[in-house]
Amino acid sequence: MPDLVEYVARVLRERDIEIASTPLEATEFEVEGVRWTYVFYESGLSINVLYTLEPGGKRAVGFKLSDGMEVPEELAEKFKFVRQRSKLAGTIRGSYFVIKGEY
Repeated sequence: MPDLVEYVARVLRERDIEIASTPLEATEFEVEGVRWTYVFYESGLSINVLYTLEPGGKRAVGFKLSDGMEVPEELAEKFKFVRQRSKLAGTIRGSYFVIKGEY
């Protein structure tokens, strides 16, 4: 888990973001040439990194907030969080940014 948390932290540094909350769980898997890394935090924040392994593919970081959770201070001024409806999860508030670097 520490290596996955550090990987996500390294990607976040691209935007000068450091998450204050304690990471609780991290996981990673690969599907059809896309690496998905998730870190879940004590505050209720979850971060996922979608990273296409082939050059030129989609690469982005997504932020999801638990229901009723305030936007973390370290993200509040950098991102606008929008509400989305999900059949499985109810209302989701999220945001994202496109990754520019190579990881």
